[in-house]
Amino acid sequence: MNTLLAMLAAYLLGSISFAVVVSKLFRLSDPRTYGSKNPGATNVLRSGNKAAAVFTLLGDGAKGWLAVWLTIQFGEQFGLGDTAVALVTLAVFLGHLWPVFFKFVGGKGVATALGVLLGINPWLGLATLITWIVVVYAFRYSSLGALIAAIFAPFYYGLLFGPDPKLLAIFIMSALLVYRHSSNIGNLMQGKESRLGSKKK
Repeated sequence: MNTLLAMLAAYLLGSISFAVVVSKLFRLSDPRTYGSKNPGATNVLRSGNKAAAVFTLLGDGAKGWLAVWLTIQFGEQFGLGDTAVALVTLAVFLGHLWPVFFKFVGGKGVATALGVLLGINPWLGLATLITWIVVVYAFRYSSLGALIAAIFAPFYYGLLFGPDPKLLAIFIMSALLVYRHSSNIGNLMQGKESRLGSKKK
């Protein structure tokens, strides 16, 4: 029962779409109506408001980190072990992808996934973040950085900690992240993907 309650709380937390909330606070257009129509930090950046994009990134990352960190720090007293942490990892991520508060239309999960990884282990999150930064710096495609970082994240975890339920959760999360970027993959292959920093049309 405690595991189910933790999963429900994590899902509801993940369902808070900071791209939409922050855009409303900054009186910007709904990010689901321009650019990639993805409610995420990269698309909010296309509005030209860098502060709003930063707050979106921090908010989406923080909710992933908080859900996992709370479960790891306080879950043991409620009988929540590694399996519960793995399930909370997936629940908060699924909440971002399919948020109940926004008619199940969510983002692609990059910032939330990074927050989750930082919550599981700071070194794991840092290694994944550096991977994203290096790829984006080299090619200026946020989506390409996210895809490569997603592929490497399970490898990093397995290298650091070996196989356990959290590794499986990270693998599923990474697979979902790649799936959510299917349109970006097509655009990248056709040379049509927008580079980081390009404004909305």
